[in-house]
Amino acid sequence: MTAPIISSQTPVFTVPDAGLVPVNGFPATQVSIPQSRMFVIKQLLAKFRETHPGVPAYDASQGDGGASLPGVPTPLLERAFELLKKNGTAYDPPIGIMPFRKATAEQYWGFDSTNGYTAENIAATDGGRDALEKIYQAMIWLGTGRVGDVLLVSRVPWISYMWGSYGLGLNVLLAPGEEANGWEYTEAALEASVDFCAKSGGGRKIAGIVITSPDNPTGRCLSPERQIALAQKALSLGIPFVLFDWIYHQITEGQPMNINTVLNAFSEADRKKLIFMDGLTKSLGASNIRGAHMVASKEVINFVTSRASHGVMPNFFGQAVAMAAYEVGFRKAAAPIIDPTNASRKVVREFLKEKGYRAIIGDGGYYAFIDCTEALLAGGFPETPQFIEYTAENYGLTAIAGSYFSDAGKNWIRFSYALPVETTRAALARFDEAVKALKK
Repeated sequence: MTAPIISSQTPVFTVPDAGLVPVNGFPATQVSIPQSRMFVIKQLLAKFRETHPGVPAYDASQGDGGASLPGVPTPLLERAFELLKKNGTAYDPPIGIMPFRKATAEQYWGFDSTNGYTAENIAATDGGRDALEKIYQAMIWLGTGRVGDVLLVSRVPWISYMWGSYGLGLNVLLAPGEEANGWEYTEAALEASVDFCAKSGGGRKIAGIVITSPDNPTGRCLSPERQIALAQKALSLGIPFVLFDWIYHQITEGQPMNINTVLNAFSEADRKKLIFMDGLTKSLGASNIRGAHMVASKEVINFVTSRASHGVMPNFFGQAVAMAAYEVGFRKAAAPIIDPTNASRKVVREFLKEKGYRAIIGDGGYYAFIDCTEALLAGGFPETPQFIEYTAENYGLTAIAGSYFSDAGKNWIRFSYALPVETTRAALARFDEAVKALKK
């Protein structure tokens, strides 16, 4: 049958009728997405600096080693610039140049031959948030195929997990979790979450789950075996995708995650449902360089390639910095961030234990999650935002209020120790001084 000829004077859609996006009013009913407080919290120290000129102030809200620690070493930046000059300034492929993908597969991850993963399973992204946005889209379009389904996160999740995914049309579900074990996922919690979604309006399904370790904000760390067990449980429940967010995994007292250990724990079919995210932001203190990547099945990589070619493509310089770091050995390149952070973690652990504070602090990452219930009661503060305002204005110390992440964390604060050791000691002393003053 010959297709009808459509006059050029008649409006025409760019896709067939069957492919048209259905009219849906959900953007009009979405709640307003708040700006991330990480960009405004530093303003809390302004009043203290005005009233206490010359007195040191301490920012323990940091999630940015490029601000609180030396950041990317100059020789790496110079080497990256040499690579940029050699590469030129024309468009690169939408998921990064092949030399970066190949170096990431071979020098960084060291894929072994048993799982079949190669450079073709790598996609460069313009930082971690860009990677997450592309991963959420893959969960929607390749997973359940529906807007309005669910991203499952822990009970006290990183704030941008909630809003970045929600802006794309995923509802976000906080899994059941117990404060006593740092709100860690359990198999029972995953079952309850799937059941909850099935019974919710519209018969929603979980499109994907995020497993992050070391965790932001709680500092909780999960062993590879535990991460594998949770992922296997999620897949057995019919969840289409599992995202392993390993952006902090290089910053550890032990060994970083071995991706082959995880990949080889799954069948070939189930490997296609796993997505991994990593990058330079935390381990190299390269927040403003915007260098990250994802590891996924070729189906997901092809999906991201198509979308990125019409949207956000990774910048070359971020890839060049990564390649420069791989050349000297990534752990060696990241030592200016890893070493002081590991040293500060030990100081934080010892200090909090000695002073009797209840806290979550693992063996990796940047953060300690500290229970401030007694301080709140003593000061008459309803939640930790008011406590943080008090410490900032009176003691020159900022951290992140736990209620910014979820209601479950309302009595807790996220204390960042991505700081030189002596700065960490001084910030802890200032925190303890503020708490003791409330209890007088």
